[in-house]
Amino acid sequence: MTAFKAHSSAHPASAADDLPLGEQPLPPVAGARPRSAQKGQQTKAAIIDTALNMAMHIGLEGLSIGALAQALGMSKSGVFAHFGSREELQISVVLEYHRRFEQEVFFPAIRVQRGLPRLRALFANWMKRTSIELDSGCIYISGAIEFDERIGPVRDALVESVSTWHAALRRAIVQCKESGDLRADTDASQMLFEVHGLILVLHYEARFMRLPDSLPRAQRGFDNILQRYGMPEA
Repeated sequence: MTAFKAHSSAHPASAADDLPLGEQPLPPVAGARPRSAQKGQQTKAAIIDTALNMAMHIGLEGLSIGALAQALGMSKSGVFAHFGSREELQISVVLEYHRRFEQEVFFPAIRVQRGLPRLRALFANWMKRTSIELDSGCIYISGAIEFDERIGPVRDALVESVSTWHAALRRAIVQCKESGDLRADTDASQMLFEVHGLILVLHYEARFMRLPDSLPRAQRGFDNILQRYGMPEA
């Protein structure tokens, strides 16, 4: 979750600010990982991938060690050996979902010019991912329903993931103000609230109501938000 955070805090603009963590120089590799450890990591990654695909359709609460073992052709003890508990498995799924969201939505946009181009890119990437998830589901949204009143580590992981993404998007809005693309009196938190609302409504209208014009309506809603906050070319 650190990549979003690195770009969400207020600080002077510089080229280094826009460098994703994944592109920063890595320390020298001390030595090759033992083959058994590599195999263990590969198996764990396969379990998480399968669990994520299941959770996007049946929710985090629908996950079970038994169902995963059957889907992977493994024993229950073999799956359980990689996770100390079902809760640990759920947290791992949340973190993997966040990592993929980061790769598909955040990193491509952060390479775009600051200001309006980047904000548009962030929303466009978010919409693209959302359009794909309309056939399955969004862990952030389904997780919020499942864990809204359930205090604990899984809820904490979900809240941190969404909060981190919101901080990055809010920072992009602030940068629009700094570059003169938005009015100086723009309330970044209010604008973020409205943009996030579009995505939530899109999921409801498209997944539950099955309305075919939901995607273009969401895009027009975003354009209207930009216009209201002073975008000259919107």
